[in-house]
Amino acid sequence: MPKGTKQKLKLYYLSRIMLEKTDDEHMITMLEIQKELERYGVTADRKSLYDDLDALETLGLEVVGEKIGKNYYYHVGAKQFELAELKLLVDAIQSSKFITEKKSNELIKKLTGMVSEYEAAQLKRQVTVQGRVKTMNESIYYSVDDVHRAIAENRQISFEYMKWTTDKELVKRHEEPYVLSPWALTWDDENYYLIAYDEEADCIKHFRVDKIKNVRVLDEKRVGRTKFKEFNLAKYSKMNFGMFSGEVVNVRISFENSMAGVFIDRFGRDIMIHPSKKKDWSEINVDVGMSDQFLGWIFALGPNVKILGPKAVVSAFRKELDEARKLYS
Repeated sequence: MPKGTKQKLKLYYLSRIMLEKTDDEHMITMLEIQKELERYGVTADRKSLYDDLDALETLGLEVVGEKIGKNYYYHVGAKQFELAELKLLVDAIQSSKFITEKKSNELIKKLTGMVSEYEAAQLKRQVTVQGRVKTMNESIYYSVDDVHRAIAENRQISFEYMKWTTDKELVKRHEEPYVLSPWALTWDDENYYLIAYDEEADCIKHFRVDKIKNVRVLDEKRVGRTKFKEFNLAKYSKMNFGMFSGEVVNVRISFENSMAGVFIDRFGRDIMIHPSKKKDWSEINVDVGMSDQFLGWIFALGPNVKILGPKAVVSAFRKELDEARKLYS
């Protein structure tokens, strides 16, 4: 029998066919394998394919053969990731604010390439990243990589830290870059945070990684090791990061313009910001989960934020203030 065409690519195409067309629930016969190879312009006889399937086993791809009736059926057995594990990864990517919508779709597409086309359909049904509050900072991946490298090499970093304006533009908080010692990265409240030691202030601080730009790894060694050893990351996260949920209510909020970034961060860049009658103040209407946590979040923002409506929410907030006042009277 003449030697088949494109033999150098046969093993590669065979592995693709087995990974894309088979799983524990879907099998393929030797005749079907030959037909799939022909789609790639590859011809092969049965004997050579038996050897090729053995070669895939040697390369680490488990191929299971089962006799059902008169025919043998083949499928890929154990894979690098189980479907349930990939679903978990997809959910994590979707819920991550620090991953842009574009990058979310790219990563999920890569994950679907690790399973059969049948299993990929299950992953794709979970893809609902459109409309989520996601970061706009595409350079975050490089920033994370630089921070990890600085931690591994025990070096300080410098970076610019950004804030939102009412025009929805990111501008620098300070003209001079921050110079800090990075000690950890933590994922909390759907955001990625840098935990670093500020030598000048002699304290641990946290920074949203998606607001960090132009990271530079410096030659200077990190400082603050003793301070960080005494640091309880879990306790710190509970005190500084949080979420709120409850019955959804459309709330009208007024705030001083310098607070715009707080609301853009929480509710996304698509919120409509309107000028207020009060000078240097603005207003928004947003859907929130009405809860004590939401009211506490508003209270924590201080006198530069005011709930304007609806009346029920204003009354609930006043009641909370009265209760707090009684407690300290």
